[in-house]
Amino acid sequence: MAIHIKTPLTKEVVSSLKAGDRVLISGTIYTARDAAHKRMISALQNGEKLPIDIENQIIYYAGPSPKKPGEVIGSCGPTTSGRMDAYAPTLIALGQTGMIGKGERNADVVSAMKERKAVYFGAIGGAGALISECIKECEVVAYPDLGAEAIHRLRVEDFPVFVVIDSLGNSLYER
Repeated sequence: MAIHIKTPLTKEVVSSLKAGDRVLISGTIYTARDAAHKRMISALQNGEKLPIDIENQIIYYAGPSPKKPGEVIGSCGPTTSGRMDAYAPTLIALGQTGMIGKGERNADVVSAMKERKAVYFGAIGGAGALISECIKECEVVAYPDLGAEAIHRLRVEDFPVFVVIDSLGNSLYER
């Protein structure tokens, strides 16, 4: 049975999720891949504000493909999360509570998740066309020059994920 959650993703909800839980997310999530993450960290280093409020937010490591006429979004599958590992601890420290991607995370990310109460969800790689059916709205909100790697705000309904690493550091990869 799936657990239904709504965004924003509070630390209380994060604390209730366990590795292996099947989750359906509804509400607002953001996409950002490595180029957008690099820009966000650069902005912070330059004393600038982030282009989105990161607190209690979920970032989906994805770069949507172009949409066809009549569609909200093109295929939108997860990318390899490890490419964001250098940036994730900083964003978690600023209040980000969720990440969606595929693949393992490094020890620094898991440590930040445990310290700050964040969760890592896995989406099914190769299922981007099916996942896109759960996306009801899509809008570029930052870095439009990055194309597919721009930051997109998505409104999702019953977006299917699994808890891969919970806020205690328990990992499906280690089970």
